[in-house]
Amino acid sequence: MSRKPSDAPWLDWVNVALLVLAGIIVMTPTAWMILSSFKPSHEVTAYPPTLVFSPTGENYATLTRQTPFLSYAVNSLIVTAGSTILGLLFGAPAAFVASWTRITWPAVVALMARMAPGTLFLLPWYVMFRQVDMIGSYWALILTHAVITLPIVIWVLLPYFDAIPRSIFEAAQVDGCSPFRIFRRIGLPLVSSGLAVSSILAFVFSWNFFLFALVLSNAQTKTLIAASFNFIGEGSTNWGGLMAAATIIALPPLILAIVVQRWLISGLTLGAVKG
Repeated sequence: MSRKPSDAPWLDWVNVALLVLAGIIVMTPTAWMILSSFKPSHEVTAYPPTLVFSPTGENYATLTRQTPFLSYAVNSLIVTAGSTILGLLFGAPAAFVASWTRITWPAVVALMARMAPGTLFLLPWYVMFRQVDMIGSYWALILTHAVITLPIVIWVLLPYFDAIPRSIFEAAQVDGCSPFRIFRRIGLPLVSSGLAVSSILAFVFSWNFFLFALVLSNAQTKTLIAASFNFIGEGSTNWGGLMAAATIIALPPLILAIVVQRWLISGLTLGAVKG
């Protein structure tokens, strides 16, 4: 018998308190970063911390005055969107085939590539792209970031495809549908929420990854995450500018999560199979 909320009301209060505590722990560094981006640089590291201060937009003005920050933002969007689309383009069919055939070792191999340190691939990639004169190109960054996005897409979508009853696919086969048509017309619509989740995760991981961009990019293709290190010097660090850059870098993934949030809770798969 399920417990009614009135049976133990104190449990509800405990759950609320724990959720509030978890929210405070998670959001405090983010709030501190945003507030610090409006502080003068010398006040960011002041001790004790200055909780009352006069906000200034100088840090954000410094971003546009000292660096082509808008160009870096466009570069990040191109690389991240390209690698996310590439991951979805190859990862979704791979997850469908792995679920259809019950053969998961290719997905395990892809996961092992994701778990390996990036430095393991960096030198071979640098030599390969240098041989074909692709150092500093968008495609070099997109292809390398696909190593991050592809395993994420495969392993996020795999449980979604596994959850679809086989009877649906078998009925489509009886009607004469090819495997590709089943994937496109039946599989993808039923895993729409999984596509949203994998897109967010792939976007965030690619957006925040700086190692490949640091080595394989040039002044024209440098991404935001790599350019933000311009505020770190040998003798001093512009903490205010760094906090402002970090705040702007955090905005696109947050906006993306808000936009696709309704897809995550819409329950597109409900009613696909009637009991």
